[in-house]
Amino acid sequence: MDGSHVNTKTVAEHLVDYLEQRDIKHIFGLCGHTNIAVLAALAESPIEFVNVRHEQIASHAADGYARVTGRASVVLSHLSPGLTNCATGVANAALDCIPMVVIAGDIPTHYYGKHPHQEVNLHADAAQYEIYRPFVKRAWRVDRADLMAEILEKAFHLAESGQPGPVLVNVPMDIFSEVIDGSTFDRVTQNTRALLKPSLDDETARKIISRLAKAENPVAYVGGGILLAKASEELRELVDHMGLPVAHSLMGKGALRDDHPLVMGMTGFWGTELVNQTCLNADYILAIGTRFKEADCSSWYPGYTFNIGGKDDKTKVIHIDIEPSEIGRNYPTEIGAVADAKNALRVLARVAREMYPDGFRRPGLAQKIANFRSAFKASNVANQTSDAFPMMPERILADTRAALPDDAIITTDVGWNKNGVGQQFDILTPGSILTPGGFATMGFGPPSAIGAKTAAPERVVLSLVGDGGFGQNPAMLATAVEQGLGIIWLVMNNNAFGTIAGLQKAHYGLTYGTLHPGEAGAPEFGPDYAVIARAYGADGVKIESAEQLKPALEAAIASGRPTVLDVAMINNPTPTTGHWNILDIYSPDEDVSHVAT
Repeated sequence: MDGSHVNTKTVAEHLVDYLEQRDIKHIFGLCGHTNIAVLAALAESPIEFVNVRHEQIASHAADGYARVTGRASVVLSHLSPGLTNCATGVANAALDCIPMVVIAGDIPTHYYGKHPHQEVNLHADAAQYEIYRPFVKRAWRVDRADLMAEILEKAFHLAESGQPGPVLVNVPMDIFSEVIDGSTFDRVTQNTRALLKPSLDDETARKIISRLAKAENPVAYVGGGILLAKASEELRELVDHMGLPVAHSLMGKGALRDDHPLVMGMTGFWGTELVNQTCLNADYILAIGTRFKEADCSSWYPGYTFNIGGKDDKTKVIHIDIEPSEIGRNYPTEIGAVADAKNALRVLARVAREMYPDGFRRPGLAQKIANFRSAFKASNVANQTSDAFPMMPERILADTRAALPDDAIITTDVGWNKNGVGQQFDILTPGSILTPGGFATMGFGPPSAIGAKTAAPERVVLSLVGDGGFGQNPAMLATAVEQGLGIIWLVMNNNAFGTIAGLQKAHYGLTYGTLHPGEAGAPEFGPDYAVIARAYGADGVKIESAEQLKPALEAAIASGRPTVLDVAMINNPTPTTGHWNILDIYSPDEDVSHVAT
């Protein structure tokens, strides 16, 4: 920006200049009369506007994009119905700590209090931005054009710093169109683009390493914070040197390769006996980048996943997290440290090498993990190789893993494709699985794949999704076709909201409102998603036998085209070894969970 631009550019044009200087490459969104000034400014910009048919698609796609790039993504929304359509995807990003800047158009400032077209105004005027207050890190309403630059700068810094998350910049449409000089935008260009993140001091690191070294049964318990901080290599160095077995939360899956000899797996309700029992027996748990959330901790019931905090419990916790409020929230903590996971692990690994140059070897533990893996995989072989059709979910996952390259990006949704993947599907490249954790949002997986493929066009991207999740927003196919994104959507189709059906059947003996029964003349497994795909211009394949899946997957990968594979699946429940409090609410004093429907 230079002096020739003084008093000749609108706020919308300055906004686009600012985003270019921040090296923003893509914006996800949908048009409306409040934001077309921004779209007009984008028309001549190198930034690509990724057009969608529904705002929830935009926010989920931006979520996936941010997870892959590690930087704040940008969403452009219209007012009221546009902003509320967008809200579910933004809230999903918030609960999974994904950085995002949502820029929303709003009513003109001179119509405050007059209740103009589309304004949310039943109980408050000019308060649209407050809809997002419960879940974004900050919501700004831009009341003066000269404040736009300062607010944008704060928005990006806040979204990406500390515990990351989405923010909202709400802009009345007349402010977008106001002509201002560039002085306020010139000023923020002098600011740092990223804030330095906190680390551990050596004294604290020595205390932590000393306790782990003296522990009889230490465990490293890692969460999604490892992936947000891009700290997988630092984690590997520490656990290899200290010989620490690794348990992870759902969001921590893929923090290390699943075939690493010290990785035990996911904890909690859908965890395995090995990982839950090892955590129960731990004397020290080094928790990094995790919130100890309900499903990962068997609803915090003692005796299932963790024994922490009871009078006779011997497990002590060392908790490192970027957000102070997460430390000690659910379990008492002996050492709590506020630090970036990557920086902290780098210091811990260095101090560990200094204090214990020879490191620690636990060959018995590594063999125990290897033996359990072999036995667990052997117990699944029958289902993984079954020719039954509709297909066994275990075979769908096994054939998918075999067909994909190690660095493929997988998005999941809810149900077998999330819980079964967390338990049984090997992730072989850290950070290559995108899962809706905190919100467990049905419909996240298909559009988040659009964001992932946009961010990493050279990688194979596959969305594992149930028919319930795929049916939420099939219009994302239009965006994939228009953008030329060769994504594969594998629909694990049980013609039901399967996990809930199994839960209701177990506790109430019926499946009311959870299945999609076919009517006379209708397909047995509901809509034909392959036909729907072809209607949007994508490829669509309806799998007719178990042996067809793997070749169809390989052909879809080779084609480089957007492809939907509709795969009929038996609705068997995901095996569980942990606990979930809702089971006690539905069936007190009974040992019952999910059943096949």
